Amino acid sequence: MGIGIAVMGLFIGFLVGLTGVGGAALLTPVLIIVGIHPSIAVGTDLVYNSITKLFGIFQHWKQKTINFKLAKYLAIGSVPSATVAIVILQFLNSYYHNQEQIIKQTLGYVLILVAVAILIRTFMDEKIKPNRWQLKSVEEKRGLTILIGVVFGFIVGLTSIGSGSLFALAMLYLFRMSGSELVGTDIAHAFLLVTVAGLLHATAGSVNFVLVGNLLIGSIPGVLLGSALSAKVPTKPLRIVVAAIIIISGIKLIG
Repeated sequence: MGIGIAVMGLFIGFLVGLTGVGGAALLTPVLIIVGIHPSIAVGTDLVYNSITKLFGIFQHWKQKTINFKLAKYLAIGSVPSATVAIVILQFLNSYYHNQEQIIKQTLGYVLILVAVAILIRTFMDEKIKPNRWQLKSVEEKRGLTILIGVVFGFIVGLTSIGSGSLFALAMLYLFRMSGSELVGTDIAHAFLLVTVAGLLHATAGSVNFVLVGNLLIGSIPGVLLGSALSAKVPTKPLRIVVAAIIIISGIKLIG
């Protein structure tokens, strides 16, 4: 099982490094499909994501491609919201014992939403024209930014998915920033969000740390290899394939 999980991590890490999308959206459903309980899959993925995003923060910090004010406002909304989602899951598990089914169903619908977000970003990244929201400063959009954090943070707390793709799509449409700053800010905020959510899942006993270790053994070289090849391989068709895989996974979980 350990070798199989490491190979899975290698494959998923390779896809993420190659295309820049799909980490949690690929990993969580695959863990469930291979027999991991949904709550353990979500908690494990959050801790795994926290560790991998930590490496990304250092790189973007050095490059000065993180908008800390924007990341702060997103986190003000997302971290408490994710906390509420996790508390609700624990409550439902204690009184109704239907936590696993709720996670699977919610995960299925969110996966489809994330796949759509990936496709929109793939095709519209360079076509989105400046709009009235982009012309406003971050301070003027503080309330809206916090609200986005609340909505998407709740989704991440429930499913571990969306900390990158959903927030990135919102930032792409609402804020004027370079591609590298968008990625850096997205990673910095996601690190805060998934770290807190992962710690809460860990205190609830919903994290398999051996599984996290095995995934990291495979995914770290996978990400490095995929990143090295990304400049030589056309990524748009691969992003479409990844989105299709995510949609199929979502439909399978709903069914």
